[in-house]
Amino acid sequence: MPLCRRKRRAVSCYAIAFYRTHGPPPLPSPASSLTEPAALPRADNALRGIILLIAATLLFSISDITAKYVSATLPVVEVAWFRYAIFVGITLAPAARHGIGSLRSRKPGQQILRGVAVVASALMFVMGLQRMPIADCAAINFVAPLFITVLSVPFLGEQVGFRRWAAVGVGLLGAVVAAQPGTSAFQVAAVFPVASALAWAIAIVLTRKLSTSDRAGTTLAWSACSGFVVLTVMLPMVARMPTGPEFAACLLIGVAASAGQSLVVLAYRHAPASLLAPFSYLQLIWSTLFGVVVFAARPGAATITGAVIIAASGLYAANEERKRAPRR
Repeated sequence: MPLCRRKRRAVSCYAIAFYRTHGPPPLPSPASSLTEPAALPRADNALRGIILLIAATLLFSISDITAKYVSATLPVVEVAWFRYAIFVGITLAPAARHGIGSLRSRKPGQQILRGVAVVASALMFVMGLQRMPIADCAAINFVAPLFITVLSVPFLGEQVGFRRWAAVGVGLLGAVVAAQPGTSAFQVAAVFPVASALAWAIAIVLTRKLSTSDRAGTTLAWSACSGFVVLTVMLPMVARMPTGPEFAACLLIGVAASAGQSLVVLAYRHAPASLLAPFSYLQLIWSTLFGVVVFAARPGAATITGAVIIAASGLYAANEERKRAPRR
């Protein structure tokens, strides 16, 4: 397999946890920042990347907690529609300069399927937020990288060794611990973050397949537009006129998510994925803190234990991928 594709695969595995509910990640161009630099960045650049990534996880948690707050009174589809309206405007801005032809895809069917998977992931996650504490929902949803490992075997032909399969099994065990099935604390709503993670894993597998045929900007635009069309079709069935505070909250969701995506891209330009991977799990801490402050929802011991197991398995799998990737 070409070197650049192996590197892109590793970066996708590390970064995926950030993009759960915020639409398709703004992937850099394959020729540049999707690959790790030949040498480690300077210390000041690495520190800058870490700071940017921490800020991104904070913005994503702000978007999540705002979505949980506003979805209590506004339909989930409408909340997602506002976010996608902002995202479409951002992704189509380059087309205004370069022409709509710059967004032509060689595999439009896969692009549409990816867009549907992304919007399904977003809807499922917000539906989970409606019914569960944000820390529980976020912890369970962090199994997405493990689903990606599973799907990469049949759809991408990747070879997964015993250690990575073991990490997948441990991570799924962590999700079970966090969801607590068979106990009085179990919530059927736990199926929503799991479904969200699975839909996102499908989207990432399609991202890897499309990376060999379409530019990153093309994939972004197709995903944004596909999701926006799906939500626009669904909107008349549930829409109602939002109040001023609800409208402001929806705008905050879109702006925070989009800004967070931009910061993630910048972070991975300043520091290698192997260095940044552990900081992705700070989002669990932010989500827990916001849940306590805004909703007075303190996570239980099972949620904390499950989150630690999931994070440990994800970091182990990422380290195994780093060791497998060929060095320059």
